[in-house]
Amino acid sequence: MRLFRKRQTVFVAMSGGVDSSVAAFLLKRKGYEVVGAFMKNWSENIPGVLCCSTEEDQRYARVVAAQLNIPFYSWDFEADYRRLVFEPMVDAYEQGFTPNPDVFCNNKIKFGLFYEKAIGLGADLVATGHYVRLRRRLFGPEFLLKMARDKNKDQSYFLWTLSQDVLSRCLFPVGEFNKTTVRKIARQENLESAGKKDSQGLCFVGHLDFSEFLSGRIPDRPGQIIAVEPKTNDNYAGKQIGRHNGLHLFTLGQRHGIGVGGGTPYYVIGKDMSLSRLFVCRADSVGSFFPKTIPLLNFHNISGNDSLPGGRVMARYRYRQKLVKAFIKGNVRTGYEAVFESPPEAITPGQSLVWYRGQTMLGGAVIGGFRQDWMGRVVI
Repeated sequence: MRLFRKRQTVFVAMSGGVDSSVAAFLLKRKGYEVVGAFMKNWSENIPGVLCCSTEEDQRYARVVAAQLNIPFYSWDFEADYRRLVFEPMVDAYEQGFTPNPDVFCNNKIKFGLFYEKAIGLGADLVATGHYVRLRRRLFGPEFLLKMARDKNKDQSYFLWTLSQDVLSRCLFPVGEFNKTTVRKIARQENLESAGKKDSQGLCFVGHLDFSEFLSGRIPDRPGQIIAVEPKTNDNYAGKQIGRHNGLHLFTLGQRHGIGVGGGTPYYVIGKDMSLSRLFVCRADSVGSFFPKTIPLLNFHNISGNDSLPGGRVMARYRYRQKLVKAFIKGNVRTGYEAVFESPPEAITPGQSLVWYRGQTMLGGAVIGGFRQDWMGRVVI
C-alpha cells in the first residue's frame, strides 16, 4: 500500500513587496501548503514620517495571495510593535545611542509574534522574503545562517538574534536568487507586486525625517559643540565652535547636518550625555578618537550557546559595510568585547556588530558605549 505524506503548511509573511510575493510563489511551486499573512504594525500619520503605506502594502499582499490562490490573513500587531520596537527605539535615542530598529523588528515581531501566531495556527514552517540562506550542518542538528547568493542584498546582518528553535522552522526561498531574478520571476508570473519599489526607511513605518521625528518625542536639551584636536603625549585640546539642540539628533560618524559653518568638514566623535556636549573633529583625525576594544551587549551566538566562536572572525558594524578583522573575547560573567586590528572609525553605540566565518554568520551583539580617554569619562 502506498503511503502519502501530508504536505507541510508554510505561513509566509507577506509584506506586499516583490520578495515575499516571490517567496510565496516559489514555496507553492515546490508543493507546500502555503498561507499568506500580512502584519499591520503601523498606521499613524505622525510628524517626521514621510511615507506610511500600510493600506497600499496590504492591498498588494492580498492581491498576490489571490493570484496564487492561497489563504490570506491580516494580523494587527500595531500595539505590540509600538511597545516592543518603537518605544525602545525612542528610549535608546534619548539615552544617546543609535539603535537598529530592523534588528528589534525581526527579533520581536517577524520571528517573535508572527512566528508564534503562525505556529499556534498549525504552521509547520514560517517563511519570509529575507535575502539569506539557511543550511543544516551535515553532522549534528545545528542550523547555519549563510549570506545570500546576492551579496548586494544580503540581510544576514539583521538576523543575528535568531535562535536554533526558530531557525529549525524557517525557510528563506529568495536567498538562493539575485534580486534581478526575483523581479523576473514576479514579472513572468504577472504578480501584482512585480514593479513595486523596495521598501525603505524604518521597518513597517517608512521614510523618516529623523530630526523632525525625534524632536516630537524627545525634549530638546541644547548644549555646546566642542571641536577636539589630538595633541602630543596623548593629550587633547578642545574649543567650542557652536551649539546644538539635542544629542539625540546626532550619531557617531555623522558629517552632514552638524550645523557648524566655516567650510571645514567636521565629524561627530563623541557625546557627553551628562553635560549635553557634542564632540566633533576634523576628517584627518577621526581615527584618533575610536578605541580598538569595544564593549558588547546582548551577545548571541547562532549556535545557541554562550561559548565564543573561537579565533579571529570577520565582522561588520554597519549594514553592507566591508568586513573587517576582529577578535571576540569574554564570557557571560565578565561580559564580551570586540578587539579590532585598527580603530573602527565611526563605530556607533546601539548599532549591531555581526561576525562571520566565510559565508556563515556566527552571531552578533549590540555595540555598547565606550570610554573616550581624552575626556576621562564614559561617553557615548
